[in-house]
Amino acid sequence: MNNTYIMGKQKVIALVDCDSFFVSCEQKRNPELKNKPVCVLSNPDGCVISRAKEAKLMGVRMGEPYFMAKKEHPKAIYIVADHEYYAKVSNQVMNTLKEFSPYVDIYSVDEAFVDFTGLTRLYKSNYFKLAQLLRQKILDNVDIPVSIGVSSSKTLAKLASDKAKSYESHIFMIGKSKLKKVLPSTKIEEIWGIGRRLEVRMKKSGILSAYDLVQKSDEWLDKSIGINGIEMRHELLGEMVSRVSNIQEAPKSIQNTRAFGIFTSDFNFIKNELNRHIHTSCRKLRAYNTKCRQIGVMLRTKDFRVFYTKKDLLAPVDFELEISKIAIELLKEIYNPEILYRSTGVILEKIGEEGTEQLSLYAQTDKNEKQENLAKCFDKLEKKFKKNIVKIGFTT
Repeated sequence: MNNTYIMGKQKVIALVDCDSFFVSCEQKRNPELKNKPVCVLSNPDGCVISRAKEAKLMGVRMGEPYFMAKKEHPKAIYIVADHEYYAKVSNQVMNTLKEFSPYVDIYSVDEAFVDFTGLTRLYKSNYFKLAQLLRQKILDNVDIPVSIGVSSSKTLAKLASDKAKSYESHIFMIGKSKLKKVLPSTKIEEIWGIGRRLEVRMKKSGILSAYDLVQKSDEWLDKSIGINGIEMRHELLGEMVSRVSNIQEAPKSIQNTRAFGIFTSDFNFIKNELNRHIHTSCRKLRAYNTKCRQIGVMLRTKDFRVFYTKKDLLAPVDFELEISKIAIELLKEIYNPEILYRSTGVILEKIGEEGTEQLSLYAQTDKNEKQENLAKCFDKLEKKFKKNIVKIGFTT
């Protein structure tokens, strides 16, 4: 067997998952919405992307188009997503977790792994009470309900958090004794990290449950699945392979797009919307101290056709005005004034750390320094006031 992996020492890991996060954010903002069938839409004419438990009981389906949901469930409350507000609330949740434990690994906008190891002594509680304490702390500080799964590996903690949602306490723990019951009753598609293709491969090999997977040898998994299969097996056995790390890795790509709310062929309107997405993307690039070497622009038509083009750059960039010059030219290549559009977006790829790029013999250092200073000014203004306080737009 050529592949190797390193298991960490025995740990206690919690996965904190915000319940119906987008809906919970709207209920936090407007408490009158609590205990009501609230649904959050991707955009004004989009699909349901988050549902309150009352909406679920009513029969509203995840991903259901708004026009269908409104017709079938007129008593539900439909709200268009406000992702900037959700990001703000997410930061409040994550900051609460960081105050609770020194090791927090943010997985998504509404999920994070928290290392509980050793915290029982600090808080003088067992692990179940520790999870209760953390859940109440998030409710008190942020007014967001969460479900918490606790186990000895990330994979089991994720599985436990999924099960926690169906318990009144919203807490579920998987220890060694529970593994015997949990693994046989867990379908292979319920395991964190198993996508559709891998699910099909495993089922063809007779692996239908988590128990079936752990019964396979490392040698068999190495030949049939690869190192991911081996790591998954050991994680399901409660042996930590993936550690909880505070280090946030830069994304491989950054994409920002959002529906207009109207159908339009107005080039200046589309251009300004694109610039808003560019500004948001550049802010994220700088937050990770990275730059990109490829810019892509997307246009989606009224009937959902997508046009896309991209360009590689000679030198990496992270500045709005530089990226905008290139992006607007790309937009012109795919724009047709005879077509109605519903959204546009920017995709930044080939992302790497600053300082790793090769300097050009003819690099304009004064210009670059001015751009960096201006970009820092943008970020300071938005940190002090609010996001998008700086408007980047060209209407001529």
